[in-house]
Amino acid sequence: MTDETDVTAHIARFGRYGAWGWWGQFSPDEARQFEELGLGTIWLGGSPEHLGPVRKILDATENITVATGIVNIWNTDAAAIGDEFRALDADFPGRFYLGIGAGHPEATAEYRKPYDAVSAYLDVLDDRGVPAQRRLLAALGPRMLRLSADRALGAHPYLTPPAHTKVARDELGDAVLLAPEHKAVVSTDAHHARSVGRPKVDQPYLHLRNYTSNLKRLGYTDADIEDGGSDDLIDALVAHGDAESVREQLDVHLAAGADHVAIQILGSETPATELAAILAAG
Repeated sequence: MTDETDVTAHIARFGRYGAWGWWGQFSPDEARQFEELGLGTIWLGGSPEHLGPVRKILDATENITVATGIVNIWNTDAAAIGDEFRALDADFPGRFYLGIGAGHPEATAEYRKPYDAVSAYLDVLDDRGVPAQRRLLAALGPRMLRLSADRALGAHPYLTPPAHTKVARDELGDAVLLAPEHKAVVSTDAHHARSVGRPKVDQPYLHLRNYTSNLKRLGYTDADIEDGGSDDLIDALVAHGDAESVREQLDVHLAAGADHVAIQILGSETPATELAAILAAG
């Protein structure tokens, strides 16, 4: 990759916290609000076929980092994505980071060995001039985490408790970005918070082998995963409580070795409000 000083500068661009939303979820006005709050990164999740919506968010903001979480390698052409990256980087130098991933076998008829497929996709990005330090990989297991360290700036794990962050940091080593996503419901009513968070965790994630295998590696059982997820599992994956309590739960990722936490606010039509409260609680 590049020298460690350069890598550290790239990691610093992400800040400690970011806003994670589905592809097209955030309006330009919301993006500006996130930047005004002092968040480091706006994450655009899902499986886009092109990077057009990234441009809208970059256009609406001035300095905040924007990253995909993630572009699915099965429904995008690596050469075309590489060319789109270069066009965005020409217009918004240094602000966009390309997150890619292999998705899930249940959702992709063409699915084959993800490690080999992602490696081949990265080969094309290399040929198209997408620098390794401007790439991130969706990574849960050891091999993909190691690939994140070897051929990208780092890893963007999704749906992981802080216990996974510790494992991931040990696998990645130092000077590699680790930026997990974590869901949050700002509510002191635990029953309500779980009623909001459980459906978002259960469907589809507790029915996808990549995620359930990862949770089992961390010690969760079939009983935890069945029937929408046990309270213990949901609480580990969806922070809840008042803003201060949510901030404390998110910060466990940082204590476990994360550089950045991508916060996905659930149950709100105005996520900037909850994010502002969480940031102010620190």
